Amino acid sequence: MTTRLAEKARRFRDLHAAGKPFVMPNAWDVASARLLAARGFPAIATTSAGINWAHGLPDGPGAAPRDVTLARHGAIARAVDLPVNGDLENGYGDAPEEVAACIRLAIAEGFAGAGIEDFTGDRQRPYYDIGLASERIAGARAAADASGIAFTLTARAECFLYGHDDPLGEAIRRLQRYREAGADCFYAPGPTDDETVRRLVGETGGPLNVVVEQWRTTSVARLAALGVARISTGGKLFRSVYGRLGALATEMAQEGTFSFGTDIVSDEEIDGAVTA
Repeated sequence: MTTRLAEKARRFRDLHAAGKPFVMPNAWDVASARLLAARGFPAIATTSAGINWAHGLPDGPGAAPRDVTLARHGAIARAVDLPVNGDLENGYGDAPEEVAACIRLAIAEGFAGAGIEDFTGDRQRPYYDIGLASERIAGARAAADASGIAFTLTARAECFLYGHDDPLGEAIRRLQRYREAGADCFYAPGPTDDETVRRLVGETGGPLNVVVEQWRTTSVARLAALGVARISTGGKLFRSVYGRLGALATEMAQEGTFSFGTDIVSDEEIDGAVTA
């Protein structure tokens, strides 16, 4: 493993212990990654949904072959000088051995950390049994440790997203088990109220990631007061960009006007981003 990746991994791990939340926006291609990196963030992440959508695919772990998907994520990891966290869905396999193989590939692609979900990809049976889910995290931990770098492993509990009867209680139970299995950071996407986030922070026993995907409005200051360690954007940036594209397209088609605005990226900036 390269010294450069080892340094990125250590820097990324240290961000989670800094005592204040950092913002980690999610990129979907080289250009978006480099534009985000140029804005001064300490780390960025990939968005599995955004990468799939950008390639004309639906969100989900079965949308493309694992190696193809990992290469698309890896292009982002290799494009910037920042630590990059991989949004790797369920690890592109059910068995702990498959998750471990995914982590090894992610490290080979240049990732400083990655997240593994406990969503199966099947909405009829959305959650891995907690025992298997914990074994999957343990497999990921073992693969990460074997690399020799300080790889940050994020464990995700998807209980708020797929209709669980007790999403908070089950998310806490699962994240505690994932902590025992070796996860470094914890993530239960979905809740947007202060009390739920505060409980997740207090009862998971480690750094909590919060995604602003579902929030109407929030701020770093608000999430800092709740004890959040890391803030990601999920697919929201992608959807915001394409929302703007859709609005402009409707205006051109229906009104015959072209109000692109003053925040358009210059030719020079985008050329610099894609060719850096």
